[in-house]
Amino acid sequence: MIYSMTGFALLNRELEDVNIHMELRSVNSRYLDLSFRITDDLRAAEPALRELIAARLTRGKVECRLNLQTRVDTPRALTPNAALLARLAATETVVLEQFPNARPLSVSELLHWPGMLADDSLGFEALQPIIVDLANAVLDEFLATRRREGEKLEAMIRERIARMRELTAAAAPRIPVIVEEYRARLTRRLQEALTTTDEERIVQEAVLYAARIDVAEELSRLSAHLDEIERILAKGGAAGKRLDFLMQELNREANTLGSKSAASDITGIAMEMKVQIEQIREQVQNIE
Repeated sequence: MIYSMTGFALLNRELEDVNIHMELRSVNSRYLDLSFRITDDLRAAEPALRELIAARLTRGKVECRLNLQTRVDTPRALTPNAALLARLAATETVVLEQFPNARPLSVSELLHWPGMLADDSLGFEALQPIIVDLANAVLDEFLATRRREGEKLEAMIRERIARMRELTAAAAPRIPVIVEEYRARLTRRLQEALTTTDEERIVQEAVLYAARIDVAEELSRLSAHLDEIERILAKGGAAGKRLDFLMQELNREANTLGSKSAASDITGIAMEMKVQIEQIREQVQNIE
């Protein structure tokens, strides 16, 4: 299966008093480039997320967003620290014995005393397995979007490969015809100039001309490269770099075909091939 480097996925995990949001998005890149935007209370999750993503992706500029939101509709239990209250009461008694006119601690001061109210929210250790589970689910959805996009890219590439095969097949039989036309023109010119026909010279010129415009090797290599592209597409996996290399080879053969062209229709075939190759190359840039 061919995968695109463009993808997006967003999932939420609703807990009793908090919501966890995770988002993945990616665009093209020569290598795997990871960046993270994580709230401070979940920053410790980055190493595990980096490892999970790197294990399943090979290329692309990937941005991971992770944040935690407290649910305002969920009341939090406020439980005073009984041991701390007892210590403060004892301390206050001692102080008031020494300073009878001192002001006692107020309820507000007691409630705001560090460590007085127990925090019943989930700590990071409790959230970590939930985050890992959410990350795997987001990655599944993310890869599904990249796979669907990859299927579209593969279909477009195969369509253009089919057209290039048609062009290759159209160019091959034209070369002998062009050589024969050249031989006929050469014969007429010699007859007009010399009022005679030098068959040996005509044959030599025709052979040299045929060798100069022979594109059988280029057409053969074009077909071989197209075969290899289809093989890579069928194999799937991380194929972008290999396909990009083949685009360079295809373009080189198309340029040679155009430079050897001896007829307008062959020139047209070479030009259309280059257009098809460029269109394929643009699609290949999106493949992982």
